[in-house]
Amino acid sequence: MFALQMILWLLMVAALAWLTWQKVIRRKVTLPDPPQDNYGNLRRPTIEVSVSFGLAALVLVLFFVGNVCIWRSFGQVPAGSRGVVLQFGAVTGEAKPEGLYVVTPFVNSVELMDVQVHKHATKAGAASKDLQNVATEIALNYRIAPEQAPQVYRSLRRDYETRIIDPSVQEAVKSITARYDAVELVTERATVRGAIEEVLRGRLGKHGILLDQLSITDFALDADFAKAIENKMVAAQNVLTAENELRTVKVEAEKRVAQADGEAKAIRIQVEAINMQGGQNYIALKSIEKWDGSVPTYMGGNAPIPFLQVK
Repeated sequence: MFALQMILWLLMVAALAWLTWQKVIRRKVTLPDPPQDNYGNLRRPTIEVSVSFGLAALVLVLFFVGNVCIWRSFGQVPAGSRGVVLQFGAVTGEAKPEGLYVVTPFVNSVELMDVQVHKHATKAGAASKDLQNVATEIALNYRIAPEQAPQVYRSLRRDYETRIIDPSVQEAVKSITARYDAVELVTERATVRGAIEEVLRGRLGKHGILLDQLSITDFALDADFAKAIENKMVAAQNVLTAENELRTVKVEAEKRVAQADGEAKAIRIQVEAINMQGGQNYIALKSIEKWDGSVPTYMGGNAPIPFLQVK
């Protein structure tokens, strides 16, 4: 489009230069005799008409009209958009793709519709299955279906967030939240998110809006109910802790019993081995083998002499 405008400008400059170079052609135009008055005869006026200036004016008019026609005939659809073609203001159903387009001037026009992915965040209040008030924050990524851009423009223009998306989110959250208890909304968050996304995808798809992804950014319960849930979870955690401690005590006790049983078996085996080796005589022999030969310096009157049996 810019190139065509430059061509028109060059043509106009060339025409004006040619007219300036040519010899100016003038002619005289004689008007009819005017009526005489009391002051005598009047001179016949003459008007000099320049043909070259008339041609220059014609060139300027043609240039202006051509420039306007080119301006209204060509356009460009940027990346991430579609051009909705209108005919005298009515939607034709045609959508121009990205790039340069040509339309009939003064008859057709093009309105741009953004088909890129956009993020929209909204809040929704609802009641759970056990009649607890739940405030939910939803963030979703959506985009206009490129092939349905004319229909979206005809029915919604560009006001689809407030007219379609927000009411659809409210309805989807209310219908799904009512299926779960307040505690289940927290513990089964992924399931709840999937159910809301499925409902919302169907509702938006009817209007040419594609849902790419939905996220639940927050579940807010009543303060008293949230405190009760917290206390319940703390109590359950304490029970688990006590059960773990009891299991630990049982394991330690079983460990000590097993250790004592093993030591008793070891002692019994040692006693049986000693008896097999001669009993007390075997013990005395082992004691002498370990004796260093020294005897106590001081002894009581009834104290026995080591390794000596006096009868």
